[in-house]
Amino acid sequence: MNRVLSSSFYKHCNRAIHQTIPKHRNETQLQTAGPVASLIKSRSVIRFRGPDTVKFLRGLLTNDIRKIGEPIGDKTANFPTPNVPTTSVTPIYAALLTPQGRFLYDLFLYKPPNSDTKLDTTGTGPASDPNQPFELFADVDASVLDELLATFTKYRLRSKVEIDNVASEFSCWQRYGSGPSDNSSDVEEPEAASVGWGAGEDGAAMSSSSEGNLGWQWFKDPRLACLGFRGIFPSNIIPPLIEADKETDEQNYLMWRIEKGVAEGSIEIPKGEAMPLEYNLVGLNAISFDKGCYVGQELIARTHHRGVIRKRLVPLRFQDNDGKEVIDKVIPGSEVVNRESGKKAGLVTTALGCRGLGLLRLEEALKGSTALSIQGQEDVKVVASKPDWWPSDWLQDLQQHTAFA
Repeated sequence: MNRVLSSSFYKHCNRAIHQTIPKHRNETQLQTAGPVASLIKSRSVIRFRGPDTVKFLRGLLTNDIRKIGEPIGDKTANFPTPNVPTTSVTPIYAALLTPQGRFLYDLFLYKPPNSDTKLDTTGTGPASDPNQPFELFADVDASVLDELLATFTKYRLRSKVEIDNVASEFSCWQRYGSGPSDNSSDVEEPEAASVGWGAGEDGAAMSSSSEGNLGWQWFKDPRLACLGFRGIFPSNIIPPLIEADKETDEQNYLMWRIEKGVAEGSIEIPKGEAMPLEYNLVGLNAISFDKGCYVGQELIARTHHRGVIRKRLVPLRFQDNDGKEVIDKVIPGSEVVNRESGKKAGLVTTALGCRGLGLLRLEEALKGSTALSIQGQEDVKVVASKPDWWPSDWLQDLQQHTAFA
């Protein structure tokens, strides 16, 4: 299949993405390539099934899972189709923490379509299955799949919920680039949403929704609109709205995400070590502060309401002394220092060509200094930037606290 961008897949270093890429394969080229899509091989799919599913997850995860179990309402996208409206429940991004409030795993939770929104065997009317069990699907980090399943099983106790690995049946996809609009609705275009009974827009999707647990569609990424659209689809099909020459390798999605300052998974967000607020999970819609208790909730709530976040994850660019981009000279774990003061500013957490992510002290990272460099590689300058999606009060709180001190 033709590729829009470079098709050679780079070797991973701790899957923290230390790779060689062509010099200008960056956000600019993705912006001009039009909407592209990537199969996210670094993610797997698991399924929660049973009457206690929502209650079970609500007591564990950082976000309010009740929203995904509520009846269809005004917040749910409804698109007119030739016969009846298509109804969809938007996905939720959440995390599971340690009891001490450290990050363990992130999850994208999807509610599959109800039986009455799918076609019957004749393809002429809605299916009906009154005994259909309640279930949710989760897009999770494939590198920690086994231990994630073991962790959820440990917490299950007597809850009536089954937890299954369905990675062989479903795959995770991301659609991004210059096409998906920040102003789009929670569900992709009507053609993509119209996959069930009464929908005549997308023949391939409509046929796939007949019988079984299919009928999936694209949803706006629950973290940020600028990340594009995300979805779970059966592994034996290509999702709708992907042109033959618009499927590209996963590394290009990684570059897109790095440019936005967004980490994903239990390696980019170090498992058992990372503070969720420092990795901007509040701004990524992963944490609810009014849902009640969950594992690790006490530290998160106390820090959010009373503390000041002095370090945050920021996007980085690596340059030489002449301002030209340098490729493949920085690895994850490298220390970022201020050459003038000699102070340590933070660490590089992810590196991809001449781009990266770093957990840096904000007073050093965003004051416009040109003195940041890699420890032991003074010829490699580090340029940090503030993502456009950051809330303004993040920096205001820090400035006020610094002035008071």
